[in-house]
Amino acid sequence: MLILIKSMINYFLKIKNFDKNFNFFVPIFTFLTTVFLILSIIFIFNSPNDYQQSNAVKIMYIHVPSAWMALMIYSIMAIFNVCSFIWKNRFFYVISRSTAELGCVFTFITLLTGAIWGKPIWGAWWVWDARLTSVLMLFFLYVGYLLVYDNIDDKIKAEKISAIIAIVGFINIPIIKFSVEYWNSLHQKASIIRSGGIAIHSDFLRPLFLMFGFYFSLFITMSLLLIKTRIIKHKIESITIKNTSL
Repeated sequence: MLILIKSMINYFLKIKNFDKNFNFFVPIFTFLTTVFLILSIIFIFNSPNDYQQSNAVKIMYIHVPSAWMALMIYSIMAIFNVCSFIWKNRFFYVISRSTAELGCVFTFITLLTGAIWGKPIWGAWWVWDARLTSVLMLFFLYVGYLLVYDNIDDKIKAEKISAIIAIVGFINIPIIKFSVEYWNSLHQKASIIRSGGIAIHSDFLRPLFLMFGFYFSLFITMSLLLIKTRIIKHKIESITIKNTSL
């Protein structure tokens, strides 16, 4: 079983197999993205209002899955950058760089929708508590990673420095997760991944998971498109360098 998993990973993560994988997976995840989007819209519009938050609770369907994606994508980045140091595969840097753009967008959406949701519920757009501050730090980690990767002329050096930022910054992920448990916070505690089981009604849970399905499918589709774009860019740069040297 382990040998099978290892061979599958080796196949999917080799740059020479990327075009074949791209042509296979993009139509599938584009279709899934469309299906999840349609179902999400239907279920969100038919979901009930909360007895305390009224219609404002619907912001949750954008905010919460965005936060899940922001944390998940950064974790993926950290894993690929660790793997890049271990296996010396520069394709891992390309994957990490491509996903970082999307992670940055999802983190921004999380912060923006959190502020919009917080105003009617807390009476404030922003509070400097542990959860909000640590998510803001996550946004800065994404931005810092992207700035370092794109603005150092020596690409090998840029990849390694940005990889260190991604790996060291991973310590912020568990801080975000457990911030509402160990520090005083206006932010509500976990409702799904918690020791006492899920503490949210199925009428709210279904559209929440459907939106996560939409975000995840969109993430895979966009990641593949961004990776392909970066591969083409690297090929053009290589040809340009060769022609210049001649």
